[in-house]
Amino acid sequence: MALSQRRIGWLGAPVLLALVFMLFNSIPSGASGENMSDLPLHAAAANDDAAAIGQLLAKGAKIDVRDKDGRSALLVATLGNKVNAAEALIQAGADVNLKDNINDSAYLYAGARGHLDILKLTLQNGADLKSTNRYGGTALIPASERGHVDTVRTLIEAGVDVDHVNNLGWTALLEAIILGDGGERHVEIVKLLVDAGADVNLADKDGVTPLSHARSSGYDAMIGLLEKAGAK
Repeated sequence: MALSQRRIGWLGAPVLLALVFMLFNSIPSGASGENMSDLPLHAAAANDDAAAIGQLLAKGAKIDVRDKDGRSALLVATLGNKVNAAEALIQAGADVNLKDNINDSAYLYAGARGHLDILKLTLQNGADLKSTNRYGGTALIPASERGHVDTVRTLIEAGVDVDHVNNLGWTALLEAIILGDGGERHVEIVKLLVDAGADVNLADKDGVTPLSHARSSGYDAMIGLLEKAGAK
């Protein structure tokens, strides 16, 4: 999420403070998925042990029991991108939308981090496309920011609102431009969003449009895509 000094100066102190807050709150403790709980089901999830998960559930373990951080075993598996464990839990009926103490769910986290296999499993098993994270954003917004092209494509195809606005006043398109690096992945994401019908003139809270942000950063490829789509 690092920005050049030129871009930070242009964005201004309020946005910088928001970015710093996001940075220090974007990765939950124990994000590797290991040693996150002494609950047996959570430990099995962290170890990607589908067999142990099956045995524990057969013995009566509560599938959506939460640890001290509000995390279910499925969320623990998702944090560590443990696909076998996640699949076993989802097939057994784990709630893909169950949120922890900081409003992460398996669906939202898989989308934000580009854990595509788990994301697809959640989408096939009741993911709430309108669900939002602690910043008021859908899964599409952080996926766009972080350059997860296949994840963005998958979420668009699933029907996520491409023009959803988060608490910072940013859409997925704005985040791909403002917080992206202007490289190939973010250009492709801008193209995907534009092709999906994203409003190219939907400005941020300060009235700055996607095209203005792209021009300020010198992102020529993005500028071309936006202008072709009618951006002003």
